[in-house]
Amino acid sequence: MFTRVGIPCFGQIAALAALTLAPCPCLLEAGQGAEHADRSAIPQPARTTPTTFISSDGSLDLDAVVKHFEDLYRAGSSIASAELTISRPRRSRSLRMNVRTQGEDRALILIQAPPREKGTATLKVDDNLWNYLPRIRRTIRIPPSMMLSSWMGSDFTNDDLVRESSYREDYDCRLVGKSEDPTGWLVKFTAREGVVGLWKSFELTVSPDGTIPLQSLWYNRKGELARRLIWDKVKVLDGRRLPTRMTLIPTDRDDKTWKTVMEYHDIDFEVDLPDDTFSLSNLERHR
Repeated sequence: MFTRVGIPCFGQIAALAALTLAPCPCLLEAGQGAEHADRSAIPQPARTTPTTFISSDGSLDLDAVVKHFEDLYRAGSSIASAELTISRPRRSRSLRMNVRTQGEDRALILIQAPPREKGTATLKVDDNLWNYLPRIRRTIRIPPSMMLSSWMGSDFTNDDLVRESSYREDYDCRLVGKSEDPTGWLVKFTAREGVVGLWKSFELTVSPDGTIPLQSLWYNRKGELARRLIWDKVKVLDGRRLPTRMTLIPTDRDDKTWKTVMEYHDIDFEVDLPDDTFSLSNLERHR
């Protein structure tokens, strides 16, 4: 079976920050880690961020780091308020939004500001994606031919929203060693044979204690650097210590002002959501 690999953002962009990924074993330099059951549809207990993933001998516990990175923004359900800023050479624009997720397969993104985009909404259910456009009062299903198109004019694509992946299932990973810029540990992920998608590999830098992602560099199928994702503004939200700002920079642009910034203002994990939250009728109801 072929699987598709993606970038975690929105904690699923928060479905846009991964997005959000189901745990499976990662190949370590010293061997394989244990398998874990898929918990995507099971409410998870409240948890706090570990203080370190450094072993007593000073080495990094890579399996624990990868699992932690997969689970960092993930929950049985969540509600988040966030802001997406799209910067271009001649102008920038910001979207204020509310993001609701359930497991890894369902997400509802509601644009709240500015007035021009207010009421626009995106619904994700499994691999299906719909946009509600209030100005024409229509719900449009995104066809496969448009999956690589930009979402809301940002550097994220529609495919980034629907794509599901597991670092430990879809990639072989190895600890490269310590990183100097940024300071931390460098881990390399290479897509396994049979895994299809845009990305051949990516390099992840985590903090010296292994608990916070700092940067990831994404390489396309030609092995060329295509995207840089930076995490910063670390805060504690609903008991989890995590980066609240993610900056996506396409590397094929000469102008350094070209980027998309996603920033969380608040996140509540393991919340009760109405049964019809992720329905087409509810998508249009927020007009």
